[in-house]
Amino acid sequence: MEAPIITMPNDVVHLGVDLEHISKRFGDHVVLDDVSLHVEPGSVTALIGPSGAGKSTFLRCINLLEVPDSGVIKVDGHTIEPGKQVSAKDLTALRRTVGMVFQSFNLFPNLTVLKNVSFPQQKILGRSKAEADERSLELLDRVGLKDKADQYPARCSGGQQQRIAIARALALNPSIMLFDEPTSALDPELGLEVLAVMRELAAAGMTMIVVTHEMSFARDVSDHLVVMADCKIIEQGDPREIMSNPKEERTRRFLRAVLER
Repeated sequence: MEAPIITMPNDVVHLGVDLEHISKRFGDHVVLDDVSLHVEPGSVTALIGPSGAGKSTFLRCINLLEVPDSGVIKVDGHTIEPGKQVSAKDLTALRRTVGMVFQSFNLFPNLTVLKNVSFPQQKILGRSKAEADERSLELLDRVGLKDKADQYPARCSGGQQQRIAIARALALNPSIMLFDEPTSALDPELGLEVLAVMRELAAAGMTMIVVTHEMSFARDVSDHLVVMADCKIIEQGDPREIMSNPKEERTRRFLRAVLER
């Protein structure tokens, strides 16, 4: 049996994520309206809903890529109150805890695949080049791309670049992974490569919050499904139950539009 892509230490207690009364506006435009969510450690939470619902902004608030106007963010023991000054030390600690994978791959085009994965480890974790490269090659092997270590990102397919981005995020040893529509820029076949890696992460017990339009992933892999519309959470609970028997008319309309196209 192959070794798992990542192992979660048994002696480390993770506390999950609590987002309390998060609100965000851009000028006069409300993006998030008093949104609260609890994410159990070791669980997979999928966020679905129509475009413009606030899903990606909500995700980016977790590691303060977007700063909420109000609310409280609790991530694996770190508590952030957006109205108060956040020190550089606290922000670094938060972002070391939370890995993130974006729609666009955000790889450095002038660095090899190996250096893309190793450089953040040296910069953020203080690892030596040898230590960082060893960890990078281990992770690249697990996402099936060790043979691409000396290539540049432009020589890799979109699916390969997204798997490299996942390896880079995992190399910083996060306890929580955020995915913002990681397959939306990929054709279906390449998207399956990325989803396979995400399924393995879920099986290993990584806490994951995923904004996705992949309904099969949301139904079959996630432990908790959250439906957002009109800047709020309108329904949440068991994925299969919501998919088969949604309580809210807005959820029914969205699922019909997605599943029947």
